Amino acid sequence: MPWRVPPADRQAGVLPDPYAVWMSEVMLQQTTVAAVRDYHRKFMALWPDVSALAAADDADVMAAWAGLGYYARARNLLKCARAVVADHGGIFPDTYDKLLTLPGIGPYTAAAVAAIAFDRSETVVDGNVERVMARLYDVHAPLPGAKPQLTDLAAALTPPERPGDYAQAVMDLGATICTPRNPACGICPWRGPCAARDAGTAAALPKKTPKKKTPTRFGIAYVARRADGAWLLEKRPEKGLLGGMLGWPGSDWSDAPAPNPPLDADWTSLPAEARHTFTHFHLRLKIEVAFVPQDAAAQRGQFVPAGDFRPAALPTAMRKVYDLATSALQGD
Repeated sequence: MPWRVPPADRQAGVLPDPYAVWMSEVMLQQTTVAAVRDYHRKFMALWPDVSALAAADDADVMAAWAGLGYYARARNLLKCARAVVADHGGIFPDTYDKLLTLPGIGPYTAAAVAAIAFDRSETVVDGNVERVMARLYDVHAPLPGAKPQLTDLAAALTPPERPGDYAQAVMDLGATICTPRNPACGICPWRGPCAARDAGTAAALPKKTPKKKTPTRFGIAYVARRADGAWLLEKRPEKGLLGGMLGWPGSDWSDAPAPNPPLDADWTSLPAEARHTFTHFHLRLKIEVAFVPQDAAAQRGQFVPAGDFRPAALPTAMRKVYDLATSALQGD
């Protein structure tokens, strides 16, 4: 993990870069470490400090974020960087309370940055830590209702010395040993005091309140290509899913979306649909494609020259539409 500092270096007085730690924590929200590593390296190469990120063009940052998902995080990344520069002289606050005042930073991220970057004795509780606590103390109350109890248990164990190393160690314990399935209890450093291991209940914990069935929404995506090879794209509203990202003009996403083509054209329906799952719903997009003349006038969106169009900059849902539509619209 490129944002980490080994314990020996930390004990020698070398603390991690708060900017790198903050960025990693924002990226890791609802995303795996494996997926985040390369994005973190890319962002640090493009914008090596918070001042560089604050000065970045929004579109460039959103494009670099494409594929990582949960795009509100990218917008909050920019808002927070600009607040750090404008209100704190480009230096991250070093306490939980001050970090909590920054845009996009909630209790978990504030605690994580304070502990890991500044060695503050704050309680860091993510899903891995909740699982470790539930098993260590054999807590059978289901999540999410059990969160306050598990947080209190974690707080009682948080040490005043080396809290940053401790926070990362407990999260790593949950990620690598005290895993959701088939926990490796035999090699766990806390196997002795683990109440769930003694009770034989470790594999069943933590318990969770049954989730509601994920609903499915439908939509229509319109993919138009002009005679010179340009693609018709539009910027989505700043608020909402995929906010601020470039995408294909389309309909609303609902149970019965109303057709809403961005221009008059001879639209052809593709036999396949693009499917994508967001946090709270599944999305199924019908795809309409069309070649349009050079003088075509769009009511929404703008034509992006083929040489400027970067499919990789599209959010994943829109990239799936492109992958299905491209064979029909590549032209010669």
